[in-house]
Amino acid sequence: MNKTVLITGTSSGFGAATANYFAAKGWNVIATMRDTTKDGNLDKSENIFVTQLDVQDKNSIDRAIAEGINHFGNIDAVVNNAGYGLFGIFESASREAIQTQFDVNVFGAMDVTRAVLPHFRFQKSGTIINISSGAGAIGFPMASIYSSSKFALEGWTEGLRYELTSLGIAAKIIEPGGAPQTGFMNRMGDEGLGLQLIEDYLPFLEQIGKVYGGMAGAADTDAVEKVVQAIYEAATDGTDRLRYSPTNDIKPILNARRNTSEDEYQAFTNNIFLSK
Repeated sequence: MNKTVLITGTSSGFGAATANYFAAKGWNVIATMRDTTKDGNLDKSENIFVTQLDVQDKNSIDRAIAEGINHFGNIDAVVNNAGYGLFGIFESASREAIQTQFDVNVFGAMDVTRAVLPHFRFQKSGTIINISSGAGAIGFPMASIYSSSKFALEGWTEGLRYELTSLGIAAKIIEPGGAPQTGFMNRMGDEGLGLQLIEDYLPFLEQIGKVYGGMAGAADTDAVEKVVQAIYEAATDGTDRLRYSPTNDIKPILNARRNTSEDEYQAFTNNIFLSK
């Protein structure tokens, strides 16, 4: 019997690429998205089943899981990929905008996971794969809200892992760096439109824009392929490994965060983000 993965946010980016990759590897794929008319990036494969799921709508989550099990008979892995980045100065973001960021990136993943866990407990197996970011380990300027949502996702996943291991269920984290091919940075910009402009921050915004321009230019050209392969590895390697950081661009700063002193890390990041 072929294994089955449910993936959220498959209309584009990592989600669509992951759905196509798993299908090509012989998996059944429950490809979910808010608007199923936007499935044009998915391969026309018999083992890809497209259904509607909005992570902010619990009824749609329950329905998608039930439809997927009815269609394929089981679910072996869930990839919580749906998410977006609220990009801009913290002070300019409304409370409502911040709540929506957490509703999608954190509570959406929690609700999908909560809904599928009874199925995993029944079959005494399953893998939860949460798509975080390098920004889930590092606080990036102009992305403090996005980073905090991914920090929360990582802390929850790490704690959840201990609870689920005794049941034969794994919980894992993927930490991509930049991936311009997905159009994520463009969407980050779109999500920031309409935020209050505070002129005092303009010099900083100009400076940090140049920094991010350089970082985008240094992003792995094959980032999407590396991330998708890491997601597949997490679903199939049978280990208790928690974190996968597949792209080279983010590794130096992750290494500084995790393997140096706090003073060394702060000096390293100050040189990146605050140097004139």
